[in-house]
Formats: sequence, structure tokens, C-alpha cells
Amino acid sequence: MITTIWAGLSVGAIYAIVAVGYNIVYIASRVFNFAQAQFVMIGAFVALQAGSVLNLPLWVTILLCALVGAVIGALEEFLAIRWLRGRGAHNELVTTLGVATLLSGLALVLFGSEPNRISYFSDQAPLDLLGGRVLFVEVLTILGAIVIAVAVGVITKRTMIGLASLATSEDREAGALRGINAGWLAIGAFVLAGALLAALGPLVGAKTFAVFNLGDLLAVKAFVALAIGGFGSYKGAAIGGFVVGLVEVFSARFLGSEWQNITVFVLLLLVLLIIPNGVFGRATGRTV
Repeated sequence: MITTIWAGLSVGAIYAIVAVGYNIVYIASRVFNFAQAQFVMIGAFVALQAGSVLNLPLWVTILLCALVGAVIGALEEFLAIRWLRGRGAHNELVTTLGVATLLSGLALVLFGSEPNRISYFSDQAPLDLLGGRVLFVEVLTILGAIVIAVAVGVITKRTMIGLASLATSEDREAGALRGINAGWLAIGAFVLAGALLAALGPLVGAKTFAVFNLGDLLAVKAFVALAIGGFGSYKGAAIGGFVVGLVEVFSARFLGSEWQNITVFVLLLLVLLIIPNGVFGRATGRTV
């Protein structure tokens, strides 16, 4: 049982990290970035090349992944978001989905469709922890998800940049009148989210392997985690991710693997019917 809990938490940590990335961009720019999960895939493939070809140490690879993720995040905001802002119709949803498809397609062309094992953590033995067996990289992923969610939440609520992003999220025009540069906040959010998710690519890829559709597999479950936890809540994103991972693993164990996706979406439906804004989401009212 404890081993199953560890498995659920390790899978849920990946969903939680992507969900936090969704929130970083959403709070600062009011854009839901469908390409966010692809940054984990980018980090995994950078780690594949850094470890297998260049033989770089893990800490250098993590920094390199973060740099690549930050650059691609900036390019996405500048090329796919900035020119559409203010034109209505939520065109950004289409362009971010297009970026996700482009990144997955490029990975398929460059690396093929076969899963690739990342050299980091490849020879690790399971640990006996609290009565269950878990891999060291899984423990790191769980701790990483918790640290990132707490750190980003504190930065958002305790720093001027974080408060500015919250103010811009509430009212972009009013924030601009107060001297907040919403454009720089938006590109900073894309850079930060891209760097964080790509930096964790080596950890995630060590568990899932580097494969071109890794981002597609993570995106939907991370969205479910965010919807359950509540848009705009980093605590909700982390808890929602862990809940989705646990539900998925336990349903696969006791009901069969064919039920793991069904139970997750049944949970999503129940939460949205009972708590439409998510467990930690905040309802907003508007006077007309």
C-alpha cells in the first residue's frame, strides 16, 4: 500500500509541477498556455543529449535545461502571444496549442518516436522509505513539486513583482495606470515557467523517458489537477496534482489500468459540479 502511495505521489508531483507552470503564466498574463507541458519534454531531450553525448554533470544539465526553456518561453510569448493581445476571441488559446504541436512535431522529427532512456539516475536502486519502496529520483520530484509550489506562492504574495502580477491579473488597464509594465510581466512569466519546467525535465525524463509526446500526455492531467485545485492557486495546483496522481494509481491497482483515466475525469466532473471554481479557487464577481 505504501509503495502505491509513493507511486501516486511521484506521478502527481509531475502533474503538480506542470499545473504550477500553468498558473505562473495565467496569473501574470491571463493566458492559458497549452504548450506549457511541452517544456518538460524539451528538458528531457536536452538532458538526453547532455548526458549521453556531452557527458555533462547533472547540475550543469539542469542549468542548461533552464536556459533553453527560458529562451523558448520568451520566443513563445513574443511570437505567439504579444501580437494577438487585445484582439479578443481568445486567439492565444489557438496559438499556444499550435506551439505545443510544433514542439512535439520537431521532437518527433529530430529524435524519432521511440522512448529514450536518460543516463541520469539510470542505475538507481529502490529505497525502503516509510514502509514502501520508492526511487530516489521520485523523492526528488515530489520534493521539487512542493518546494516550487511554496516558493512561487510566497514570491507572488510577498514581493513587488508578485503583487504586480496579481494586480495585472485582476485589471490589466488599472495596473498599467499605476505604472505596471504588463508586457514585461507577461514575458517574465513565460520565461520563468519555461525555465522551471525544463529544468525539471531530467528528473521527470528519468521516470517517464524522453519521448516526443511526453508533453501531450502530461498536459491533460495537469489541466485536471489545476481545475480541481483552482485556477490562480499554487497550493491548489500542487494538491490537485497529487490527488490526480493518487486517484490514477489506486484506480489502476484496484480497478484495472483501463479505469485510471476514467476515474480521474469522473473526479473532475464531480468537483466542477460541486465546486465550479475548484477547491482553492476564488469566485469573482463583476458589477455591470
